[in-house]
Formats: sequence, C-alpha cells, structure tokens
Amino acid sequence: MFRPILAALVLAAGPALARGPVVVDAKAQPGGPGWTISVTLSHPDTGWDHYASGWEVIAPDGTRLGYRELTHPHVDEQPFTRSLSGVEIPDGIDYVLVRPRCTLDGWVPSPTRLDLGR
Repeated sequence: MFRPILAALVLAAGPALARGPVVVDAKAQPGGPGWTISVTLSHPDTGWDHYASGWEVIAPDGTRLGYRELTHPHVDEQPFTRSLSGVEIPDGIDYVLVRPRCTLDGWVPSPTRLDLGR
C-alpha cells in the first residue's frame, strides 16, 4: 500500500537532486579586440545524454555578450576550463554574469558574477 506512495516521492525528488553546472572559477582578461573570458566548470557529466553544454556571458542589463558552446562530455575531466575570446564588453560595465547550462537541466537559474577590475 505504501510502496506506490514511496516510489512516487522518490521519483518526484529526482529532479531536485540533479545538480547543474557550477562555476568554480572565472577570469576576465582584456586585450586585443575584446576580452577573453575563462570559466572553470564542475558538473557530474555522465555521457552524451547529460553534460555541461555551454556557458554565456551576460551584461548586467541581460544582454548576451558571448556564448561558449561545449560540444562533448567531460566525464573524466572535472572540473574543466574553457575560454572565449573577443567578447566585446561596453565601457562603463564593471562586471558581467556567467551562466552555464547542461543538456538535461538547461540553464542554471542563478548566474555567477565576474568582476572585471576596470
């Protein structure tokens, strides 16, 4: 009698246990045309069905300034760092937001602030 209820509770809790990509570190380096943004992510990649699939750089007003696609899982490389060059950041902006995504859970709801040190 209680098994169906217990099973339903366990299944309902499943998505809450999932963990999206976490920004472990981020750096911004000016130079050349635009900025180079380097982001270190940690995510429990399991393979092609569930992996960190990219991150975006967002201005404080919500404008997307850049997107770095991640084209394969990093199951055995955690955490991992990837960079994006040529990010045009308008004058007057002293920080950007970095928001990662994964193939299963989509965009992380709360982006990470990256101060530019201008």
